[in-house]
Amino acid sequence: MSKLGWKDIPMGGVIAEPATARQYETGGWRTFKPIIDFDKCTHCLQCWIYCPDSSFVVKDKKLDGIDYAHCKGCGICAKVCPVNCIDMVKE
Repeated sequence: MSKLGWKDIPMGGVIAEPATARQYETGGWRTFKPIIDFDKCTHCLQCWIYCPDSSFVVKDKKLDGIDYAHCKGCGICAKVCPVNCIDMVKE
């Protein structure tokens, strides 16, 4: 997939066609990234539920990883994790 320049992205608030969010990788905005300690994770999926970017990968009803191409590093996942298995690490 080729990178889009700012002139190629539609103006804010315009939804030109459905299901296009995956085309725009926004992970480059990140200062901190979430790191999961899978030894502590209970797979409650609270991180997946609350993530505003749908950056958590779930397979067979278990947390499988993070889509760093779209994660903006907001830290909501670390705040809502009931077992504190997500650390926000400076990139």
